[in-house]
Amino acid sequence: MLGGMTADRLYYNPSCSKCRTAWSLLSEAGHDVEQVRYLDAPPTRPELEELMGKLGITDPRDMVRTGEAVYRELGLSDATADALLDAIVSNPVLLERPIFVRGDRAVIARPAERVRELLEG
Repeated sequence: MLGGMTADRLYYNPSCSKCRTAWSLLSEAGHDVEQVRYLDAPPTRPELEELMGKLGITDPRDMVRTGEAVYRELGLSDATADALLDAIVSNPVLLERPIFVRGDRAVIARPAERVRELLEG
């Protein structure tokens, strides 16, 4: 659950090079960060909505991996926001990564160096 958690979090996929780079940057900077392996423990709809708020986005498409095969297979190009959120819950591979969350803010760390925006700000 995101609500009430104060720990910095990194939505992480170990097979993603950008995730590993972001994790390294955070570790090297001495930051204690919770690794959220979202493919193993998919976020809930309320968690995704809270994450959107922290990212400062209103369209879930801004945090969707539109190049994933499942995106095309499910015909999500014209999907509503509700349908996209439901699709991410059911298919967490659709969630963009890495996402670094610090307090009430978050960034999609592409490039991975974007984690510094929240560390320095």
